[in-house]
Amino acid sequence: MLGQGWQKRARLVESWLRHWLLEQHAGEAELKAKMQYSLMAPCKRFRPVLFLTTLEGLGQPAIHGRAGALALECIHTYSLVHDDLPCMDDDDLRRGQLSSHKKFGEAQAVLAGDALLTLAFELLGEDRCVPAAAMVAELAQCAGMAGMVGGQLQDLRAEKEGGDLERLQSIHRSKTGALMGASLALAGWRAHQDPKVVEDLRRFGVLLGLIFQVRDDILDVTSSEAELGKSIGKDEDQGKLTYPSLMGLDGAQRELNDRVMEAKDLLVGLPLIQDELLAVLKFLAERKS
Repeated sequence: MLGQGWQKRARLVESWLRHWLLEQHAGEAELKAKMQYSLMAPCKRFRPVLFLTTLEGLGQPAIHGRAGALALECIHTYSLVHDDLPCMDDDDLRRGQLSSHKKFGEAQAVLAGDALLTLAFELLGEDRCVPAAAMVAELAQCAGMAGMVGGQLQDLRAEKEGGDLERLQSIHRSKTGALMGASLALAGWRAHQDPKVVEDLRRFGVLLGLIFQVRDDILDVTSSEAELGKSIGKDEDQGKLTYPSLMGLDGAQRELNDRVMEAKDLLVGLPLIQDELLAVLKFLAERKS
């Protein structure tokens, strides 16, 4: 269970989303409604809260992170909308409700995702802080060819070609780890840390992403749709690479434990308050949904 500080930041992100984000930005009302459908579905707001937690751990007030937090949530939600499409991962459920394309149709889902993606960069561009350019570059890199988009392409290719553990880890570093890494790196840039510290924060975030994904693969085998709020067993049905399919459940758990130890070793050297990030690490490794 994550602590009170985490819950307070989650409520803050929810407030910014409900009472500020779409009200402050011009756009076509019908498109906004479709964006809001996916954006406001109940979820943990994990990436923006991870960003705020790191930012405060580096000595900055949470309000300095509004643009970054909302940009991260927009990017993450866009990626889910597009990943769920029939031409990608073909999922009918997301965050406990119908996927965007099942609710509104494929074309509308694509447009809603496109709008969320571009809104993320509009948000960062509006932040007049000195490191805004570095933050835009960080988010663009994590979301693009070397990050989430590249990871999705690797994932689609692996469905046809198969692969090994090295290939699976490469997919997850790009598809999941990149945005986790950006969540911490953006906090480093916003807190005016030097590039070496930002790099270590990014590496820790990528490890969190790998831990999240190994645990997700385990839950996909051992949990239920009601518990996860999304379809289960589809990865196996579609022939996707997963840790249990390559290593068995025991091997997947060993892989999870190894990545947790690696992350703990890296966290020791980071110049920030560490207790809450240790709690995040524990949560990701042991979560039930």
